[in-house]
Amino acid sequence: MKFTLATVFLGIAAVATALPQGTTIAARQNQNRPVPVGNCCVANTSLKQDACTAANGESGRCVPGGNNCGSSLSCIGQSSLTCDNNVFERGNTLCRANAPGGGLFDGANIIQDLSQASVN
Repeated sequence: MKFTLATVFLGIAAVATALPQGTTIAARQNQNRPVPVGNCCVANTSLKQDACTAANGESGRCVPGGNNCGSSLSCIGQSSLTCDNNVFERGNTLCRANAPGGGLFDGANIIQDLSQASVN
């Protein structure tokens, strides 16, 4: 079997386009920490505002509260988050999960707006 430079290049290009680009971008946003998938983020690894993929497949963020994850952060899809583009937490905009009946989850607490959030 004879390989030419063009054949090798096309093979590399095919593999590169087959890779999930969203995962690569999210890993870079998470500074090479894992990109969680599901209801909970990675215990003792994920940080607030890390990118994740929620259980429903929607891109989201690791935030305190929202799912029953014990001491781990919850992975919440973007449509269930309230964010403030003017406040930053861990290098990304501040977001918290919407609570049923109003308010926002901030760990075990329910707050009424993002100005009450524990930011670090």
